[in-house]
Amino acid sequence: MINIILILLILLIVLVMIMLVYMFTGNIEARAPREIVKQYKLNEYEYNYRKVFTIEAENDKKTDKVILYLHGGSYVADLYREHWEFFKDLIKDTGCTIVVPDYPLTPKYKYSDVFGMMLPLYREIVKKVEKENLIVMGDSAGGGIALALMEEAGREDLMQPKNLILISPWLDVTMSNKEIDKVQKNDKMLNKKALMLAGIAYAGEGGMEKFLVNPINGPANKLENVTIFTGTYDILNPDVHKFKEIAEKQNVEIDIRETKGAAHIWIIKKYVDKKYDDEKAKKAYDELIDILNS
Repeated sequence: MINIILILLILLIVLVMIMLVYMFTGNIEARAPREIVKQYKLNEYEYNYRKVFTIEAENDKKTDKVILYLHGGSYVADLYREHWEFFKDLIKDTGCTIVVPDYPLTPKYKYSDVFGMMLPLYREIVKKVEKENLIVMGDSAGGGIALALMEEAGREDLMQPKNLILISPWLDVTMSNKEIDKVQKNDKMLNKKALMLAGIAYAGEGGMEKFLVNPINGPANKLENVTIFTGTYDILNPDVHKFKEIAEKQNVEIDIRETKGAAHIWIIKKYVDKKYDDEKAKKAYDELIDILNS
């Protein structure tokens, strides 16, 4: 009980600090590490008052693949160092171009601001990139955004990507799945109550009923080639299985790549925490690359 209270207090302090940063310095903006700038072709441009990064391989290694990537961070945090390291490997192993939107963050912004940026951006991307070359990916909160974005794209009859790949996605910010409590004892990274606070801030007034906030409840009938990587030691894992059941009722098959004993975003965490740099992470990453290169 004391640990839970401590975690909640820490999260509240972080949220207050973020709000103070917004008040005194303006928006938090992502910055690409120097090594990315040195090793790859990096371009950044402003879109709806936020940055969009594009990272490309050198010309002799570049393919036509384009990955639209939505990063995680509980809707409050920007790109982590592990994301940039992950991007370097993806480019090295696929020759792809990665498009990374620096989408608006809560508590200053809500889900409506995120999709106010992401929907127009996606509409532009599908005009330029052919279906067989487009992949949409996301991890954690970014996985939730990616799924919701594709559900809304389906509602608008926009082109679906060749693959939709989600890594440890956050599909329901209400955290109401009873199976979550059973997994919590094994999850050393995420806390249910802390995530609920971030989810409430992201949803804002009236947003909790929208599938753009909780894509587990969205229209899945237009989705294509969905693969979800998830670990059994992740409290977001139960909602992955729940979503698969919901999607199958809409005649959509979800390919779940589940790793026993794996924690939240273990595939990406290996870049900053050696305890994740094991066979579990390598196997899942190799499967991911196989999908991207197929």
